[in-house]
Amino acid sequence: MEMTLTKDTISEEQVRKSKSAKLILLFAMVSMTMMFAGLTSAFVVSKSRADWLKNFELPTAFYYSTIVIIGCSVTFYLAKKAIQKDNRGATTALLLGTLALGVLFVVLQFVGFGQIVKSGYYFTGEGSSITTTFLYVVTVTHLLHLAGGLISLLIIIYNHFKQKYNSTQTLGIELGAMYWHFLDLLWVYLFLFLYFFK
Repeated sequence: MEMTLTKDTISEEQVRKSKSAKLILLFAMVSMTMMFAGLTSAFVVSKSRADWLKNFELPTAFYYSTIVIIGCSVTFYLAKKAIQKDNRGATTALLLGTLALGVLFVVLQFVGFGQIVKSGYYFTGEGSSITTTFLYVVTVTHLLHLAGGLISLLIIIYNHFKQKYNSTQTLGIELGAMYWHFLDLLWVYLFLFLYFFK
């Protein structure tokens, strides 16, 4: 009887901890969404300026990075499903795959910046424009949030190798997946916004 009560107490504690952590993350994501909504609103307002670039095209690397970050969400989702089935091998491969895709996304973003500069547009200085400066601010801000995602992913991978996750303890991977899905949706929104409102 005492053992049952102890297990029930531990289970209730885990549920409370899970709900609290998810709520905190949700609040953080809402505040990030508001910040990007402000940035994109300023972008729309600035389009009426005389020095706004009307014929600016997004670099091709941004198209590829969009596909890559969607891939991150898919692999993280599958990693969560694998650990729920106690399939540690698949979880390891999928988490490492997510990390590789996340790093590739960052690389492609910088390749995109290089393509913009090669086209004769700059982000600062005399050769810059309000269009490219805004693009730079929006994408770098997203990259900073993505850096947080990569750090949390490294912690999750470390904890996974320490065997802290299993079918009954998946909170860390669940939180990581939530954040990466958010980063994915955020970038897709930003990409579509920049594509249609350029």
